[in-house]
Amino acid sequence: MRALFYNMDIKVIVAAHKAYEMPKDEMYLPLQVGAEDHLSLGGNFYRDNTGENISRKNPMYCELTGLYWAWKNLDCDAYGLVHYRRSLTTKAKREVKKSGPLESVLSYEETDGMLCKYDIIVPSKRKYYIESLYSHYAHTLDGAHLDLAKEIIAEKYPEYLPFVDRAYKQTWGYMFNMFIAKKKWADAYLNWLFDILFEMESRIDASELSDFHKRLFGRVSEILFNVWIHKAMEDGMVVKEVSYLPIEEEDMVKKGIAFLKAKFLGKKYEASF
Repeated sequence: MRALFYNMDIKVIVAAHKAYEMPKDEMYLPLQVGAEDHLSLGGNFYRDNTGENISRKNPMYCELTGLYWAWKNLDCDAYGLVHYRRSLTTKAKREVKKSGPLESVLSYEETDGMLCKYDIIVPSKRKYYIESLYSHYAHTLDGAHLDLAKEIIAEKYPEYLPFVDRAYKQTWGYMFNMFIAKKKWADAYLNWLFDILFEMESRIDASELSDFHKRLFGRVSEILFNVWIHKAMEDGMVVKEVSYLPIEEEDMVKKGIAFLKAKFLGKKYEASF
């Protein structure tokens, strides 16, 4: 059975909105997201406004316009998404420090080998400890978004409701909208996800929101991924976790302070970190 999936055609888009150094492995496709409203980045960048696309929704959907493009336009055995500033790795921190982050991303050989045994590769769990996925979102953004998502799931996919409650209560999550999956599972996820998000969009007036808060659909999807993955695992999907790899240094102190202000002082996020 394993040989059936060996030497798979795997495509991983690297979502970017500006020119940036990219992994050299041919598995990775640099993709300009939100390309419809911006000048081309040139070079070897693909653009998410080609073929069937939702490029114009990028200010609300973030990197999801890239996932939509991959879903509708790539012909391959497996596909997924990472970011120009975030990726996936199997290497220890000391190895990453020695080799550099771009040289430490998952290789085609590693990915192909894992997909012989597993159906989807995800970043390691992001742990919130003193918050659930729901409470963290409610403290930092607007919990009404998740309430609406649950309402729509109850209407369209009631069999997922137990998994909504489970995901909303958990104190960790698979975040960043990053994964690499066999096409069967990736297609199933994105069909489910966009059906929910498009319905949410029809019920929310985002015209009065700031540019930062308009990006709600990209953020809600991070949590809905955890809902879907619980159900998919019950349906037989096998998951492989690998390490999350920041390509640039992250200001964890700044993030931590903003998180505590949101939780204890009621100060919502107003900018990315």
